[in-house]
Amino acid sequence: MPMTEKRDYYEVLGVARDASDGDIKSSYRKLAMKYHPDRNAEAEAEERFKEASEAYSVLADAQKRAQYDRFGHAAFGGGGNGSGAGFDPSVFTDFSDIFGDIFGFGDLFGGGGRRGNRPQRGSDLRYDLEITFEESLKGVEKTLKFSRLEECGDCKGHGGRNGAQPSTCQACGGRGQVRFQQGFFSVARTCSACMGAGRVNRDPCPRCKGKGRAEQQVTRAVPVPAGVDDGNQLRISGEGEAGTLGGSRGDLFVVLHIKPDPIFERRDQDLFCSVPLSFPQAALGCDLVIPTPWGEEKVSVPAGIQSGAELPVLRGKGVPRVNGRGRGDLHMVAHVETPQKLTREQRQLFEQLRDLMPHNNQPRDRGLLDKVKDFFA
Repeated sequence: MPMTEKRDYYEVLGVARDASDGDIKSSYRKLAMKYHPDRNAEAEAEERFKEASEAYSVLADAQKRAQYDRFGHAAFGGGGNGSGAGFDPSVFTDFSDIFGDIFGFGDLFGGGGRRGNRPQRGSDLRYDLEITFEESLKGVEKTLKFSRLEECGDCKGHGGRNGAQPSTCQACGGRGQVRFQQGFFSVARTCSACMGAGRVNRDPCPRCKGKGRAEQQVTRAVPVPAGVDDGNQLRISGEGEAGTLGGSRGDLFVVLHIKPDPIFERRDQDLFCSVPLSFPQAALGCDLVIPTPWGEEKVSVPAGIQSGAELPVLRGKGVPRVNGRGRGDLHMVAHVETPQKLTREQRQLFEQLRDLMPHNNQPRDRGLLDKVKDFFA
């Protein structure tokens, strides 16, 4: 008897609402094996199979599952696949993953086909590059040396000795798969003789061992633009590994690592630094020459400045924007240094200064002092 009332998806799969993805997958696999029409001829088997497949198509998708947990079946207009149709045929695309590990075969229903004789794109490569702080600000060109798989020069990528073309695999007839019956199923698995390529090299190239590609050292100049930050990646198109059978090259991704600077700290496009001041400079004020990444700049320090106070901001002396539109700013904080060693004459002068200074002229944050007194009171 056909089922008309839509059941809770968790109930259908027999799992708790907090079940993991693995539990959901495992439960669906058991139900699909039990109720698949090719294995179960009972009247309700097909409906049970569709019901389980619909539940799995929702609960196996994180976004759909979140919607279902919140709104139930109403989230999909009555259907389980977001379209109101009830059964999502796209769930079959995962069958090779669901069933393949049970039998040890590839595509249970014969899908997939051979891919080894089609052009395949080469793999992407990663290169970790360390540069100095100054190089990150001003840009630099670096020479990279790395190894990658290149088309074999001896066989021209065909894999056969002296460039001989591979011959059709006799085990699978060039299909890349071997098909046979397993109970009610028609099972196709990758041909073990050609590993799915459909062709074999009877006399493989001695240099690349029949793979068509061989490792080779290459040198490439890579421009690093000004303003890059630590962890940024540069994508160099077409500098990855060579493809197979005429496939396109992969890309090279250069991951940047910037050495810390002893003076400047970067925050987005702005730079920050501390400016050391002596007691006389802080008390009397002074004019300083500040070194910046873009040359020296004059800064006026006001008299009586306190340690931790900000000096005038130097506009446009920070980090360049990678798009070339201006630079950030340079922020400076005063740091009044206390002398650790004094000569006898210096000590006498400091003692005289202490005696001459009235109590209310000693630099204190009265608001902070009052708060401390109130706290301990």
